[in-house]
Amino acid sequence: MTWSKTLYTILALLLLTGCAISYKFNGASIDYATTKSISIADFPNNAALVYPPLSNNLSEGIRDLFARQTRLQVLRRGGNLELEGEITGYDLTPMAIAADSYAAETKLTITIRVHFTNNVAPEESFDKTYTAFQTFDSSKQLTEVQEELCATMITEIAESIFNDTVAKW
Repeated sequence: MTWSKTLYTILALLLLTGCAISYKFNGASIDYATTKSISIADFPNNAALVYPPLSNNLSEGIRDLFARQTRLQVLRRGGNLELEGEITGYDLTPMAIAADSYAAETKLTITIRVHFTNNVAPEESFDKTYTAFQTFDSSKQLTEVQEELCATMITEIAESIFNDTVAKW
């Protein structure tokens, strides 16, 4: 009798641990009954210093995030929600001066101006500037690190835009 209770207990534990409930929390608070689409225009690069792939990578990074995290149809124009803007800054700043009076680190900063229009709830529309930066060792050339640094900053900016437009955090 003890052996059968042990067997039942083991089976019950296996069944309970084998079943799992998965939750995906992306933070979006969208009323899909009234809001079906978002249009995300290309973000032109109007910065004084221009990294050519930045405009396309930023625009596609934002579109990709909204496509993955929401059920909104992502359009180029004419959506219930409209997102447009421009890259206004792409700057290098020397940081952390070393003993030899040269910069030990350099900071790369991207600044984006965004205009968000909510055609369903116009009071939620806004204009805002987003900035992200990364530092890198000054012994490296910008061309060696800028692709990776820009990818990190684009992700950060896209998540901030997502949070401000549909997550309402």
